[in-house]
Parts: sequence; C-alpha cells; structure tokens
Amino acid sequence: MEPIEIGLWVTGFLLILVVTGMRVAFAAALAGLVGLTWIFWAKFGYDPSRFTKALTIAVKTAGQVPHSKVSSQALSLIPTFILIGYLAYYAGLTKALFEAAKRWIAWLPGGLAVSTVFATAGFAAVSGASVATSAVFARIAIPEMLAIGYNKQFAAGVVAAGGTLASLIPPSAILVIYAIIVEQDVGKLLLAGFIPGAFSAVIYGLLIVGIAMIFKTVGPPVKGFTWKQRFAALPGALPIMFVVVIIIFFVYNPFGEAWGTPTEGGALGAFVVFLMALWRGMKWAELKSALLETAKLAVMIFSIIWGVLIYVRFLGFADLPGAFSDWITSLEMSPMLILICILLAYAVLGMFMDAIGMLLLTLPVVYPAVMALNGGEAVSAADSAFGMNGTMCAIWFGILVVKMAEFCLITPPIGLNCFVVAGVRDDLTVQDVFKGVTPFFIADAITIALLVAFPGIVLYLPSLAG
Repeated sequence: MEPIEIGLWVTGFLLILVVTGMRVAFAAALAGLVGLTWIFWAKFGYDPSRFTKALTIAVKTAGQVPHSKVSSQALSLIPTFILIGYLAYYAGLTKALFEAAKRWIAWLPGGLAVSTVFATAGFAAVSGASVATSAVFARIAIPEMLAIGYNKQFAAGVVAAGGTLASLIPPSAILVIYAIIVEQDVGKLLLAGFIPGAFSAVIYGLLIVGIAMIFKTVGPPVKGFTWKQRFAALPGALPIMFVVVIIIFFVYNPFGEAWGTPTEGGALGAFVVFLMALWRGMKWAELKSALLETAKLAVMIFSIIWGVLIYVRFLGFADLPGAFSDWITSLEMSPMLILICILLAYAVLGMFMDAIGMLLLTLPVVYPAVMALNGGEAVSAADSAFGMNGTMCAIWFGILVVKMAEFCLITPPIGLNCFVVAGVRDDLTVQDVFKGVTPFFIADAITIALLVAFPGIVLYLPSLAG
C-alpha cells in the first residue's frame, strides 16, 4: 500500500475517533502513532518479525515532536495572553470596562447587549482566549440584561457570540498557533486581526439593534445616565486601553522600529496588568485563581498542539499535503470558488470539532493547497490568483480561517462558547444558548463574505508594517 493510501485510511480513522467523542489531542496522537507505525512497517514489507522495530521507530519519531515543536519561543505568547485576561478580570478591570460601555451605549434599542459586545471586544484586546471571555461576561453581563427584562436566550447568545471576538482581536492564541503552523510572522498576523475584529463587533452591534427594533420586548433600552456619569466611567476603562497600546507598540511601532518581539510585548502586558491588579487591591486568593485558570487553559491548548503535531509528522511521511495540493490545483474551477468551498468545509467540520483542534489538523494539508492556488509562496501580486503576494495571501487566509474558527465556537453540537455560558449560569441550558446565537450566524456569514470580497480590510495594517 502506498503512503498516500495509508494517509487516507489513518485520516478516516482519526475522524471516526473524533466523531465518537475522543478528545482531539488523544485522537490525533493515537492516529499519528498508528500511521507512523504502519508506514515504517510497510517499508519492512509487513514482515511480522519487524513489527516491533517499526513500532519502536514510530514511538521515537513521535516522541521527538512535543519538545522540538512546542519549545518554540513564539508559543510562550499563549499563556501570557491568557494570563492578561484573567488578571484583568480578577482585578475588576473587566467590570469597569462593561460599566463604561453600558453608560455610553445602553440607550440604543438592545443597547445593553451592544454594550456587552463592545465590552467583550475591549476585553478580547487583552485576552487571547474566547472561552475565558465568554465565562467572564456570562457572570457580568447576563444578570444585568435579565434584570431589565431581556429575553434569556437572547442575552446568553449575545455573550457566547461576543466571546468569539477574542479569537480574532489580538492578542489571539489561535492567530499565534496559525502563525507557527504555517511559519508566518506572528506580529503581522496579530496586526491583521484588529480591523476584522472591530468590523465583526460592529456587525454584531448592528444586528442586535435591528433585532431590538423589530422585536420590542427582546432588548429594551436603558436610559437615565447623565453625561457626568458617562465621563466618570471612562477612567475605569483606560487601564485596559493602556495595555492594548503597550502590546501594539511592541509588535508594531508606527513611528519607527518595533520596541520588541510579540513575545516580549505579551510578557510586558501581563506584568503591567499584574501591577494594576495589585494597585486595585487584588488578594492572594484572586491571584491564585488567575494563575490556576491560566495554567488549566494553557495546558489544554498545549496538549492539543502536542497530539496534533504527532499526526502532522505522520502526514509529512505520507505526503498527503502535497497530494492534496496537486489535486486542488488540478480542479477546473476558479481559485476563488475553491476557496469558498474550503471555507464552507470548515463550517461543517467545526460542528464536530473544537476550533484549535480543527485548525491544527487541517492546516498542514489545506494551507499548502491554498498557497498553490494563489501561485506559490514566492509569487508576486501581479502574477497571483487572488491579487496578492505569498505573504499577504497567507495572512489573508489566516484571518479567514480564524474567523471560521470563531463561527465554529457557537455552532451546534460542539460550540464550546455555548457550553461555557451554560456552565456558568445555572438558569440556562445549552439549548437556550444555541437558540440565542442563531441570529449571529447571519452576522458572521456577512462578515466572512465581506472579508473574502475585500481583502484590503484584512491587509491594510500588515501592509503598513512592511
């Protein structure tokens, strides 16, 4: 049996494991180990006496992956970004941000829900984790929306959908993972996420206002805040904005050379938020909780990376990415239509897999195919299919894929953000949250369509970075 055939059989085995409920990290590691063993045994002519040797070689090959790949300095961004978010929450910065948004925006139809979306966007700018964002605002925003008569399902849907913005707005853990997998510049990818992330928040806000205007009882406006109260709430939101500015200037200084690497920017951001938290009176129990929550989420992400990279190593031996690229480029269809089909496939796949696992499993195969469609890594903008050079195409595709990962965070039956919101609130079921997020599918579809049609939305900031 040829290596490519082995690759297809093992990939099918992996999909069965995932669909039947095995965690992506363990399913990918097991499939990768089985595949490596199969390939090495095939080289020995399936000699029963040499199966043990094939297994030994496979185990050694797989065992090299976790340290060699995860020791990358860029991955240290992930725990620092997550820590920033949890420190901000336990220091009370998140509540202050929500209060400021409420006083300025809540007068609109559905204004408190719009305030929640914009507050989650602000919090996303200091937290790289969608799950953490959803959990935080399920505690802060949902009680306030329910207190003034919001529909329970709608309030839950707003928080679950708003939490997805942390996947796109830097600092984003998923963007960092994408950059490492496809070997692109982390700083440029983080920059590329700002405008699409803000754009997504605005689309969500417009959708909420439209729904509240049509269905008057869904989200009543909140009135009565004076201008004095509004301006008084702004200082509480400034610390988070300050941290965002620090991280941006470290990644990209518009007035000259960057002050440091994204890794250093993330570490400095965490240190600044830590000092703010101490200044605001954070107690040891709260600091301990922030550190433990960060460790749990970071370990979960790193475990997925470890397992999937073993499978990725097997894919390299099977040459499945190269075969898929050749097949994609041989199709008699326009490159843009093929790209749209790939994005639709992500939408379906996301119904059964978590976002990070889905990207890690598919990118080693899909990314080379998309780059081949555009004309290759070294292609110029003039000669490319999508009208951009190889680097810009990689950034554009990365934002599209991460936006699809956002979409998958709220799609049934695996939508992780929906489970988090339901888990935080005893008065909500997962079914309530899934019903509440349904209108946001339309908003995400509109956003993705506009990002595909107008790549400049994504590429403007990275192009300034050179």
